[in-house]
Amino acid sequence: MSRRLCRLDEIPDGEGIGFSLDREEADRLADGHLQIFVVRQGGQVFGFANSCPHLSSPLDWIENQFMTADKTRIMCATHGAQFRIEDGHCVSGPCEGEALAPLRVSVRRGAVMLDGTTGA
Repeated sequence: MSRRLCRLDEIPDGEGIGFSLDREEADRLADGHLQIFVVRQGGQVFGFANSCPHLSSPLDWIENQFMTADKTRIMCATHGAQFRIEDGHCVSGPCEGEALAPLRVSVRRGAVMLDGTTGA
C-alpha cells in the first residue's frame, strides 16, 4: 500500500520537502517515523525519516530547509552533519559513517508516492 505525498513539481529541483504522517501511516509505511522528507534531483526522488542519526533531532530548523547551500548534500541544521542524497550516508559531521533511515519513494504519473521502508 502506498501514500501519495505531493506532485513532483511541488518539490523544487535540488530541494527537499517534509511531510507528517499519522500514527497508522507511520507504522505501516515508515517504520514508525512520523516526520519524513523527500529530496528531488531532476525526475528522481529520495526519501528519508526526518531524524538525524546523531541525536534523533529533525534535520530542518527552518521548515523544508534540508540541503547544503550548493544543493549537493542533505544537511542537519543542528550539528552540520552532511549526507549523500542518493543513500543518506553521512560523509561528515558527528555521525560520520552512519546513515539516515531510508524510505522507498517513487514518482508515478507525476505524483511522489511513499511506498514504505527499504528494509535497510
